[in-house]
Amino acid sequence: MPDNAFQEGVTPMTRRTNARIAGFTFLIYIVVGLSSLAVPGTAPAAALLPVLASFSALVLGVTLYAITREQDRDLALLALVCRVIEGAPGEGTIYFAVGSLLFCWLLLRGRMIPVVLAWLGVVSSALVVAFLPLQIVGYFGGLGSWRSPVTWCVWLPLLVFEVALGLWLIIKGVAEPAAQRER
Repeated sequence: MPDNAFQEGVTPMTRRTNARIAGFTFLIYIVVGLSSLAVPGTAPAAALLPVLASFSALVLGVTLYAITREQDRDLALLALVCRVIEGAPGEGTIYFAVGSLLFCWLLLRGRMIPVVLAWLGVVSSALVVAFLPLQIVGYFGGLGSWRSPVTWCVWLPLLVFEVALGLWLIIKGVAEPAAQRER
């Protein structure tokens, strides 16, 4: 049987659809993340926010994988797995940062978004990847501590990148990967 025998009549999501879903999900994820910092742990919404965050991480992983897999299937799969682990209960921050770095690198390498925006993602993600181990060993208030101004300074560029990328994906989508444009 052909590989697509079970998929007759099924239309895969387009690159544009995946980009729009990813864009909206980035923005939802940011709102959920910032809300979780502001909502007291006893509020009814406090139980729902982690579920929304996990689901957002999974949706981002799948849609970003769909967008970047043609650039490098192995790196895109590793980034997807990082996003899946990030979405699991527990401390997934380092997996978020590594997944973000890999997806940003693939978006840059494929020239699928503006180069300046992609570089902002690569640099800000790499900064967070380098910073998190310092927090894990107890510097800057420890992992997950937002009391340190250094924490805010490290995460702010990534926040700016994700808001800009979310809006870009909603409005413009993504270009075909460079490798495909050259064929």
